[in-house]
Amino acid sequence: MVEQPYRVAGRRSPPRASQLDADWLSVVERLRADDFAGLPVIVGGRSLGARVACRTAEAAGAIAVLCLAFPLAPPQRAGKPKQSRLAELEAVNVPTLVVQGERDPFGIPPPGPFREVVKVPGDHGLKTDLEAVAATVQAWLANVVAEAALVP
Repeated sequence: MVEQPYRVAGRRSPPRASQLDADWLSVVERLRADDFAGLPVIVGGRSLGARVACRTAEAAGAIAVLCLAFPLAPPQRAGKPKQSRLAELEAVNVPTLVVQGERDPFGIPPPGPFREVVKVPGDHGLKTDLEAVAATVQAWLANVVAEAALVP
């Protein structure tokens, strides 16, 4: 697990997306230079971290993306048009798993060509049924790793 640098610094608001992405890519590069050199990489995160993982998957050379509680739509603000972050998911061209609480106020993305979406009991926190989250992720990871082993 990687804690976002802005959180480590004690800030509540994240920096611009470009800064988040650059920070994440530097972590991936560091891991690939050391203990995980030569191994396939699966990137992922929860909520904002899931968005970062999607935006950086290609640059990180990821073979898959894991999104826990992807925030599809930001909270509605008076006078502002409804927004969607679906484009960030649509840009991912490797196997992707989205695990979403069935009552997530940020919405539930649709499945896509590379994207499996699994709804579990709960909301955006994904804390209602941790066993369901774990079982879903474990099964998906096993398949992704098995498929990666078949590719020369």
